[in-house]
Amino acid sequence: MLSTNNSMLFSMLSNSSDVKLWVVLPAAGSGSRMKNTVPKQYLKINGTAIIEHTINVFLGNHEVQAIMVCVPPGDQRFSETKSSKNARVLTTQGGVSRAQSVLNGLNELDAAEHDWVLVHDAARPCLSAELLNHLIDTLRYDDVGGILAIAVRDTLKQASQDKRIESTLDRSTIWQAQTPQMFRYGLLKTALVKAIDQGLDITDEASSLELSGYAPAIVEGDSRNIKVTTAEDLDLAEFLLRPKQASAKQVQ
Repeated sequence: MLSTNNSMLFSMLSNSSDVKLWVVLPAAGSGSRMKNTVPKQYLKINGTAIIEHTINVFLGNHEVQAIMVCVPPGDQRFSETKSSKNARVLTTQGGVSRAQSVLNGLNELDAAEHDWVLVHDAARPCLSAELLNHLIDTLRYDDVGGILAIAVRDTLKQASQDKRIESTLDRSTIWQAQTPQMFRYGLLKTALVKAIDQGLDITDEASSLELSGYAPAIVEGDSRNIKVTTAEDLDLAEFLLRPKQASAKQVQ
């Protein structure tokens, strides 16, 4: 955990206008479960690419300094999007893993140790401006940061490899992680480097902080903040975004 001196320093810096907010979007995955030749972040919902829906939410927040998009090596599609023309949208090459992609993005940001970084799935386009603001406001003065998550509603079973039930889990203590995940730039970067160097399996940013001994906070999310992974998710996202698309103005 943070030492007392570091905790006091972060608390003081959190109250300073010098603290900035940055966004990293890992978008280097192939989206193989979608079974489509086009990477899922470039599939269109209501005429707009998923990744552009995602970016527009952050462009609509005046606190965000820049959005770093981590694209696949050799990617040509992102440069064809309207989002890529925005001065606040930057790109870098993603890595072979999510953790490496995020680290690549962090390395390209002109951020200070105490700045905040929001890491968000490029294929999670239904994040609302209200939920984004709620996350930021809740964690603004936190020493470490935290994540959006929703409480598990269904009964969960622990199964064996041959798909036989071994036990029933206590769902009251289990949360389903979402993004954005919001952490101090310096802490997140150090934790990711450590995890990668040790060859640890990192499936989200909070995991790297946990492995370094920190306890990220949970901020209650929204079940509508879905990640598009399958064709069924694409249909649901189209339904959820239809009202927004009709009323929201495109961010330039």
